[in-house]
Amino acid sequence: MSTIFKREVTPVEKIIQPFQKFTKTESCGGIVLFIFTIAALVWANSPWSESYHHLWETPVTIGFGSMALSKVLHHWINDGLMAVFFLIVGLEIKREILVGELASMKKAILPIVAAIGGMVVPALIYAVFNHGQPTARGWGIPMATDIAFAVGVLTLLGSRVPSALKVFLLALAIVDDLGAVLVIAFFYTAEIAWGYLVVASVIYAVLMVCNRVCVRHPYVYYFFGLLLWFAFLKSGLHATLAGVLLALVIPTRRRIAHEEFLARSTYCLYQFSVAAEERDCIATNEEQQSAVHALENICEKINSPALRIEHALHPLVTFAIMPVFALANAGVHLGGNIGSAVTSAAGMGIILGLVVGKPIGITLFSWFAIKCGLAAKPDGVSWPQLFAGGCLAGIGFTMSIFVANLAFGPGAMLDIGKIAVMGASIAAGVAGSAILLVAGKRTAEAAESAKADASQLVGAAMPSPES
Repeated sequence: MSTIFKREVTPVEKIIQPFQKFTKTESCGGIVLFIFTIAALVWANSPWSESYHHLWETPVTIGFGSMALSKVLHHWINDGLMAVFFLIVGLEIKREILVGELASMKKAILPIVAAIGGMVVPALIYAVFNHGQPTARGWGIPMATDIAFAVGVLTLLGSRVPSALKVFLLALAIVDDLGAVLVIAFFYTAEIAWGYLVVASVIYAVLMVCNRVCVRHPYVYYFFGLLLWFAFLKSGLHATLAGVLLALVIPTRRRIAHEEFLARSTYCLYQFSVAAEERDCIATNEEQQSAVHALENICEKINSPALRIEHALHPLVTFAIMPVFALANAGVHLGGNIGSAVTSAAGMGIILGLVVGKPIGITLFSWFAIKCGLAAKPDGVSWPQLFAGGCLAGIGFTMSIFVANLAFGPGAMLDIGKIAVMGASIAAGVAGSAILLVAGKRTAEAAESAKADASQLVGAAMPSPES
């Protein structure tokens, strides 16, 4: 039966198949991000460092006349492309709340409480080191978690990581992202231009109407989302917030149920099969073309617009937007700044917040929720493994650097903050991986020992052949 569907692989497919397999692995996003980060650091500290900084300060103008919008390339990346990243973040948050690990209070309470601990404790540690200083504004930097890197590390560790811990860390990171969005909205917003905020409210009202009347075409939401982004950009609120708000109004409803989809798609395939008996060429077979178009329509109806948009944009964010963000923001001059990143109040607050505050906050708040009966510890996850997950949540990287840009602005302090974030993220990743490797080995040894003991008990209970 398998030979019926076997076909010759084209030369182009032979070339691109390895890349397709790579992009489907969960760790690939973190790997690409890491490569671009190293590239940025090498470029910024090479003899061609001036060209690196000059590139991102290149003015780019979009539009014409009074409608022209001019910004340097670095701002287009941080204010424009990152809005698409936050759109994906918003869609992921919405999906988890509706049908995922945050859909019920019983499932959601542990990652929510853990995420709160993972945000509050690092922020307090930073505030202690920077109280009364100009750098106090950076308290939001060590609160963030980089999902791509954290998931990448978990995936590379493979079977040594319990699946329940992966689910817990993903849900925690989603709540963490929501917290970062709220922090940006309320604490890192410039002076508000109320006129543009009114315009943004009107555009958002239109989007809500589109949702209510079940407008499903993605380009409608792309168009009004672009207008919403422009209004936010001019209002003084950070433009990336438009991405999260847009995600909240993109419909998640399906047009048909699973049973209807199965019945109608089966009928379309039957019609296609019957039509094939008359003429073999689909290009001239109107019945077959009609069946194919009907099947495409049914497939569109079973998938919600939110899922289709998330599926379409996820590769763009993973393999273009995030790497470009890393290339534009991770290139800091290391000479002379490494010492400052370790000894300055801001650097110490960031490093200790991410490396120490994250795992302690997550573990302590989780312990409290479990001991109080509010939540249950994930099945098959030991306390050392949960602590290790907290360490991996200290990989702040992308989100922490993004908040550092908002908190410090251009200058030497931003470079120090970036170095501290990158150093802390590496330390957190190494610490979490090491603890998981040791804990996983002990768990495996304990399982083998229990299995051997059980075998001995069964053997002792079995009657001997002589008897």
